[in-house]
Amino acid sequence: MTTELSNDKNGRHITIPFVFPAPAARRVSLAGDFNNWDPEDMPMYKGSDGVWYLSVSLAPGRYEYRFIADGAWQDDPAAYNKGLPAPWVVRVV
Repeated sequence: MTTELSNDKNGRHITIPFVFPAPAARRVSLAGDFNNWDPEDMPMYKGSDGVWYLSVSLAPGRYEYRFIADGAWQDDPAAYNKGLPAPWVVRVV
């Protein structure tokens, strides 16, 4: 699934893959400043490898986000925290 967001005047978007390893989780979603931190808005899809996937189309910029696994907010283990106090995880597109 790709979610289209249009916050770039030129209409440029880049499809960004988000992955979260959680083989025991029953439900994982993605929340961030690109969807008003709505934990229900972007459900992810579990692969047979136990990793959850979602591709999101974002305009170039800086985004903060977290995963929600079975109701618990989680940092992205593959991301870096750009010096912000926990729990913010940042991705620059």
